[in-house]
Amino acid sequence: MDIRDFKNRVINRLYRDYIKLTGHYNLKRLIDIQFQMLFGHKVNWDDPRDLNEKIQWLKLYGDRALWTLCADKYRVREYICERGLQDTLVQIYGHWNRPEDIDWDSLPDKFVLKANNGSGDILICNDKSQLNIEEVVRQFSGLMKPYGILSAEPHYADIPSCIIAEELLDCSKQSVPSDSLIDYKIWCFDGIPTYIWVCMNRKEDSTEVALYDIDWNYLPEYSVFTSHYKEISISVPRPVSLDKMISTAAVLAKGHPEVRVDMYEVDGRVYFGEMTFTSFGGYMDFYSNDFLVEAGKKVTLPVLKK
Repeated sequence: MDIRDFKNRVINRLYRDYIKLTGHYNLKRLIDIQFQMLFGHKVNWDDPRDLNEKIQWLKLYGDRALWTLCADKYRVREYICERGLQDTLVQIYGHWNRPEDIDWDSLPDKFVLKANNGSGDILICNDKSQLNIEEVVRQFSGLMKPYGILSAEPHYADIPSCIIAEELLDCSKQSVPSDSLIDYKIWCFDGIPTYIWVCMNRKEDSTEVALYDIDWNYLPEYSVFTSHYKEISISVPRPVSLDKMISTAAVLAKGHPEVRVDMYEVDGRVYFGEMTFTSFGGYMDFYSNDFLVEAGKKVTLPVLKK
């Protein structure tokens, strides 16, 4: 190994260890380090203005009582049912605390396997007979650990990890062709659905995106398109079930200063995806500054008790 490569690996490892320790013992310090690295300044804790800053403030001072429950891809189903929205849930085939315990015989030929406490840790199985079970077990064994410390999202680290198997939704039965399920990510501020971020044609290195307001007006000026977040190349039609999505998001977002509620529309039916209180850890650089400021104005922070 080249000595420079070795030094870089050591430096990266030391930095990760430092960040991990900082996240355990001084969350505010960790947020300031990462925020300044990305945006060139620390969080204005005394007077947060934009959406990123307000998400960081809520991490430290907000009411996070439901964050861990709602961010848990398995236990959030309780929250959905309590609010009378069980008809939006994807069918679940089972859940297991360890990948070694997965009952493969009970699963259909097609399914989705995911960790309940991670981000993007999903296995799409289109043919169980072709699955390398030993490799899948090895892959998911590495996911059964706390997530969220390095990204300053401790509510994820508090989730008891497990694996869930769900119905594989048919992305060929969507309003427009897409290589993946189309995510309708509804931004809600003080319980009010306000913007919809559409993500489609997901690949390992890119995703096509577009931002709309609640009346389905396209807002390209609010996005920062990159080689990873590419502008959707077609005009996405208004989802048939948009009203249902919006009403569902409003029910789930009630009582929260800000939350992103993700949903799908397959064969004209609405399916719940997930709830996210700290979108991209509160380090979003793919929206324009105007959007972040405008969205931040819509987030009412609770008054701290003295």
